[in-house]
Amino acid sequence: MKRTLWWIGQGLLAVAAAFFLSYGISLFIAAYDLNNPFHFVMMIFASNLIILINGTLLIGFIYRMINVFKLLKKGPDTGNEE
Repeated sequence: MKRTLWWIGQGLLAVAAAFFLSYGISLFIAAYDLNNPFHFVMMIFASNLIILINGTLLIGFIYRMINVFKLLKKGPDTGNEE
């Protein structure tokens, strides 16, 4: 049960990071419709920050899930490697 909850939690975190990544990309595209140069620059910086943070989080969640999947596929370690 604990293993299933971990996978669900990691999946939900990855989905949330992907959602905010797409939100940051849409903000980046929307910045080009602004007429005020100050608002344009601020929106570009804000969207890039959102994209970088959530892209890094998404990569981290996926990397963690892949590593755990490889460990589970490998099987339990007996610890008697003499």
